[in-house]
Amino acid sequence: MRMERHWLPAASAAGVTALAVIAGCGGSGPGSPASSPATSAGSSASGAARPTATPPGGRGATTSAAARAAEAVQGPAAVPTAAQLAALSAERGEIARLSPEQMAGQRVIYSYNGLSAPSSLLSLIRHGDVGGVIFFSFNISSAAQLHGVVAQLIKANAAATNPARGYPLLLMTDQEGGLVRRLPWAGPAQSEAQIGASPDPAAAAATAGEQAAAGLRAAGLNVNLAPVLDVYRQSGDFDDQFQRSYSMNPAIVAQAGAAFVAAQQKGGVAATVKHFPGLGAAATAQDTDNEPVTISLSGQTLRSVDEMPYRAALQAGAKLAMVSWARYPALDPRLPAGLSPVIVQGELRHRAGFAGVTITDALGAGALGAYGSLQNRTMLAGRAGMDALLCTAVRPLPGWKCVDGLKDGYADGALPATAFQAQLAQLLQLRATLPA
Repeated sequence: MRMERHWLPAASAAGVTALAVIAGCGGSGPGSPASSPATSAGSSASGAARPTATPPGGRGATTSAAARAAEAVQGPAAVPTAAQLAALSAERGEIARLSPEQMAGQRVIYSYNGLSAPSSLLSLIRHGDVGGVIFFSFNISSAAQLHGVVAQLIKANAAATNPARGYPLLLMTDQEGGLVRRLPWAGPAQSEAQIGASPDPAAAAATAGEQAAAGLRAAGLNVNLAPVLDVYRQSGDFDDQFQRSYSMNPAIVAQAGAAFVAAQQKGGVAATVKHFPGLGAAATAQDTDNEPVTISLSGQTLRSVDEMPYRAALQAGAKLAMVSWARYPALDPRLPAGLSPVIVQGELRHRAGFAGVTITDALGAGALGAYGSLQNRTMLAGRAGMDALLCTAVRPLPGWKCVDGLKDGYADGALPATAFQAQLAQLLQLRATLPA
């Protein structure tokens, strides 16, 4: 299928440009060489905020311009949910101890190259500037090596210089099963496709969830970016080519996904359901990591088929939900799902009833090429209602750029202050429930 790049209308494209200037998000894009988070763009290992045009949370002329520019692109920002406001009430004292840069950093998931945690990353963690770390295959050589790195990260997070030391880092990877296992020695050995085709998919998925939790906890990880809840449509399509979908039948996907979630979380590892509202209709070559993808299903089909497994998984208690970067014109004709308040808040929060933590897919994805720098993309995602920001692509990206996107958006008003803090509060509460 021929791929088309879907640009914003002229007025909206101007809004993106304005945001890159007004919201302080005009740094180099994700194609730039990955710089050390501790030394790039004046970042400080102390975690002190870099100079900004207006004080954090300020509400001057620049603020109004930034807020108007953001609204021109996205419409009204997502508003805090009842759960987020309750979390803010409980965590307000802890949040008050954080600088704006630390508040932003506590929402960012860092990535890095190689088998050793960079000293710059460890320094940022010690000073409260990091919320979590994602591990890819190139970060892992053995169980002993991974366990050693995780121990370093946990020790850094416990430093007396870290005002958020009471909250474990989100330490995550993709341990879906079958071909997609970052820890190759750990389960589940069965793929989602094999589980879905088994005589009892729910029982097989529960076993897989137990295996995933056991393997990840043995390494010290506490979040799995699984299960995939996409309902695939054709043999060999985007999900099925790597056996990443349980079934073409949404009822089977719902049963298996809910069982995986419940078993994995019982084992001490938070589950992440993905990729809402679904990539099951994506063709083989339609990969948001590489380019824009449009899923041209009707709203009725999306809600009755693709979103169905999410309702079951959310009822099973899934703690995180990842939103896709594809466009769904029936739900929002302009924006990728993860940048759309209409989809994040309207579909996932209100229609599906999700009250947990949202997490982006990789912010360096090719699908977001029309949305400017990494800083700008991060700000737009946060404004859409995404709580945790995954600062990576098909390779690691400098996490400080994602931190700057949030921090500067908070300072100039593009990100409403109450929503920003409420999102952080709920994320901190999730982290408080996870093993260190």
